[in-house]
Amino acid sequence: MNKDKMRMLSSGSDRQGMNDASRHMQHYLEKTGEPLDLPVDKMLHDDEGIRIHVEETIRGKQDAWREQALEDFRRNGGRPVALLVETSNSDYTFSQDDQANWFYAVGSTRTNITGVVTVVPGSDGEPKVGLDHRVNAWDRYNWDQGKGVDIGFLDVPDGRPARLRTTGLAQEFDMQGSSSVKYYDLGSATPNDDPLPAPDDPGREGTRRDPDRQRTKR
Repeated sequence: MNKDKMRMLSSGSDRQGMNDASRHMQHYLEKTGEPLDLPVDKMLHDDEGIRIHVEETIRGKQDAWREQALEDFRRNGGRPVALLVETSNSDYTFSQDDQANWFYAVGSTRTNITGVVTVVPGSDGEPKVGLDHRVNAWDRYNWDQGKGVDIGFLDVPDGRPARLRTTGLAQEFDMQGSSSVKYYDLGSATPNDDPLPAPDDPGREGTRRDPDRQRTKR
């Protein structure tokens, strides 16, 4: 009965527009254990909180990245340079009230920023500094022993989703993905405080039965 309820929840989530929560729950019930791609552009598009999280991460590093790249540029005699950069891993948790779709699809995720800071001579003679970067996210889809789910008129009590795995009726899986590459001007004389570029439009929303949904390969 619990698995039947979970299938009904998956279908109900899909009808309520929680496509990603539905897709991930359906994959859990399929028991393949295969990794699943996270649509990071869609996560960034949907949730202001994770966009703020990403911006704060970049703001905390941009001055140091810019100064290091400019130092390399001067040491290189004013010729173009490229500096690989990466932030440390950090956690982000989606809000159950504001982002029920992503709360049930992911819950919390590990994130970091990877990219390249470039310095090239500008037409005015000043070095031009820019950042091409991606947002990366990854997590494991699982249900904590004390966690239940309640969507609409259906509910599965605490611990029951996790028991589906322990009884062989479901299988946890890894999730991971990266955003599109975005360019951000770090400025020539001083760091840039302009807003970061907006995330890409995620395009057509997939459903749990979307034949084009992507799975990562082992």
